[in-house]
Amino acid sequence: MTQATPSSPPPGITSTRSPWQVAWAVWHALFMREALTRLYGRRMAWLWLLLEPLVHVGFLMLIFSTLRQRHLSGVDFALFLALGFMGYQMFVATGRRCASAIGANRGLLSYRQVLPVDTVLARIALESTLQFIVLVLLLLLAAVAGFDVLPHDPLIACAALALLALMGAGFALTFSVLYVLVPETEKLVGFIFVPLYFLSAIMYSPAMLPVTAREWLLYNPIVHGVELIRSGFFPGYHVLPEISMGYLAAWALSLTVLGLALQRRFAKRLQAL
Repeated sequence: MTQATPSSPPPGITSTRSPWQVAWAVWHALFMREALTRLYGRRMAWLWLLLEPLVHVGFLMLIFSTLRQRHLSGVDFALFLALGFMGYQMFVATGRRCASAIGANRGLLSYRQVLPVDTVLARIALESTLQFIVLVLLLLLAAVAGFDVLPHDPLIACAALALLALMGAGFALTFSVLYVLVPETEKLVGFIFVPLYFLSAIMYSPAMLPVTAREWLLYNPIVHGVELIRSGFFPGYHVLPEISMGYLAAWALSLTVLGLALQRRFAKRLQAL
């Protein structure tokens, strides 16, 4: 009589997964869901991702051409505007759009494997990836059009882009909690982003401003990110001594730590609301 051997689990039943495996499966599923919604939720949504910065930069070029103010020493003005807008977009798209992730995925929180922070992280990964791809495509189009798009210091440009994306992630992690607990916060943030666009040095260099205005402007960490991106692309671009990678990194890390702490502190409350 032969000794019985342990049988393998029936088809469709797997062994117990580790917490990291569960988290990875959740993130992957949420990422794919967000990608399908973002790219195919509306007609030609994927095309508008590329057209939006092109139309925006083209409109700004038209305005400045009319005003006859479209030259900066040693800098191509169209690329100057494009880099400024895309640096700003890296923060805004990663921050503002991802801050509403918990409310948009409320129905998924009934599954115990899905935590509120998972929905935010998945959307952050998608938006930052999309913005980076759009920037690369814009630079390729500019290169085809004859622009010199090779950065002279790619490390600085990439570090500034990454920190702007991280700061957007910290903003999303922080305000996604506030949007649920205090819904009025979302309307207040909407008002703040209107002046923030004009205070982020997209259309001008801070060096062109009077000293008093410049001092106030440099409290905005987005200005530091935008200027660092431009300095990484343009070898002759004059950057103010006050522009600091450390200041941008301090904002990015502080917001991220704050956001993660709030997500952990209010996780059960966010899931129950």
